[in-house]
Amino acid sequence: MERPTSYTALLDSSVLFPAFISSLLLWIASTRLFRVKWTEQIHAEWIERRLERYQDLNRAQLERRRQRMDAEFPDSLVTGYEGLIESLALPDPDDRHVLAAAITCRAHVIVTANLRDFPESSLRQYSIAAQHPDEFLLDQLDLHSDSSRLVALAVSQHKSAMTESRPTWKQYFEFMARESVLPKTHAALTTPEMRMELKDTIVRRHLRLTREL
Repeated sequence: MERPTSYTALLDSSVLFPAFISSLLLWIASTRLFRVKWTEQIHAEWIERRLERYQDLNRAQLERRRQRMDAEFPDSLVTGYEGLIESLALPDPDDRHVLAAAITCRAHVIVTANLRDFPESSLRQYSIAAQHPDEFLLDQLDLHSDSSRLVALAVSQHKSAMTESRPTWKQYFEFMARESVLPKTHAALTTPEMRMELKDTIVRRHLRLTREL
């Protein structure tokens, strides 16, 4: 059974903080395989984490990225969830705002790198699951007959958008394969079938761009 196009994923700050993972998630979201959600508080958390980790960044840069995210996905910002927070129970009370937002926007899944913070026992009653981004991205490949093409398109766009580092495909996939990044997604994307899908996608994108010149 194909997943409904209204399938909604709330992205936790833990997956919006790492630039590679967050960018790939957003490129795949742009194909409309799923609806993406977050809150102003989630924005604030990933921005603070990046500022702490990378001293060469400044807040204005990250605020511009936040604004681009909200503009690209105009229905992404969840509001009106605050009243639920106090009634919820999670291992870390500071994570309750994430669950409250997921309930408010009727998210099907919370995409998070911190699965222990969102145990199934706490989410089951709300019909919400928690998934690691590696598992979530794997799911996007098996939704319907066009999924692999859309994921290949998003991956191609993601790599092309890395204009500062300009990685080769070898470097791109070597980074993805790291245990702390997306090793399962890497394995799925580097099968012979997906390599062919990527190659065909790159050729089609090149031909389209050439015609536009």
